[in-house]
Amino acid sequence: MLSVIIPASNEAGYIGDCLRHLCASDAAAVQVIVVANGCRDATADVARAALAAHLPQGWRAQVLELAQGSKPGALNAGDAAAVHPARVYLDADVTVSPGLLAALGAVLDTDAPRYASGTPVIPPAQSAVTRAYARFWQGLPFNQTSATGYGLFAVNAAGRARWGAFPAIIADDTFARLQFLPPERVQVADTYHWPMIEGFSALVRVRRRQDAGGRQLNSLYPELMPREGKPALTLRGLLRLACRHPIGFATYAAVSVAVRARRGGSEFTRGR
Repeated sequence: MLSVIIPASNEAGYIGDCLRHLCASDAAAVQVIVVANGCRDATADVARAALAAHLPQGWRAQVLELAQGSKPGALNAGDAAAVHPARVYLDADVTVSPGLLAALGAVLDTDAPRYASGTPVIPPAQSAVTRAYARFWQGLPFNQTSATGYGLFAVNAAGRARWGAFPAIIADDTFARLQFLPPERVQVADTYHWPMIEGFSALVRVRRRQDAGGRQLNSLYPELMPREGKPALTLRGLLRLACRHPIGFATYAAVSVAVRARRGGSEFTRGR
C-alpha cells in the first residue's frame, strides 16, 4: 500500500498525462494526493478531471489546493494527508510505467529503512541543444549510481522516520536521498519518463538553481554530503565522455560557463 504525493505548481499541461499513466499502474490500494500550490492555471481542475476519469477501483485520491507556491510546503501537506506509511514522491511532469508502483512497493516492504526509485528514461527532446545536453549529462558519474531519484523517489515507514518535515530548501529530493547510505538505496528495473527542459536559456536557469541547491545543502547539512557515494569525474573519464559526445560536451560546457557568469536562481524551474 502506497501514498503517492504529487506537488504541482502551474502544471496543467503535464498533470493529466502524469495521472493517466499513474492510474494505469498494476498496484492495488494506492492513495493519490495532488497538491496544487500557487497555481495560476487549471492544474487542480485538470487533476480532478483526470482522476475522475481514470482512478482504478480500490484507489483513493484527493486534490489539495495551497495558495503559496512552495514545493516543500506541498510535500509536507501531502505527507499530512497520507494514510499509508510507504510514500512515493512524484513530479507532476513524470510518467510511470505500469509495473513501477508495484515494484517499489515490493522493495519497500521491509522493516529496514529503504529508499527506492525506478530506472529513469529521458524521452527525446524537441530542441537540438537539449538532445545534445541530455546525451552528455546521462554519462556523468551521478547518473551511473543506483536510485538517483530525480523526478521520483519512494521511502518506507522506517526510512521516512529519518527526518521530520521537508525543510524550506531548494534540493528537497537530494535532501531525502542523502538520508540514506548507498546500500540502502534500491533502483528497480521498471522505468519512468522524465522530460528534460527545452532550450539553452532554460537549461542555464535549471543548472543555476541546481547548483544553488547543492551549495545550500552543503551549508545547512554538511553531515549529509559524504553519503552521496557517487564516483569522481576524473580527467580521463571526462575526456572519454567528451570524445563520445563532442557536441553534448560543448553544450554542457557552454551551459556551465553561462551558469558561472551569474549565480542565483532560487525560483522553481522544471526539470534539470
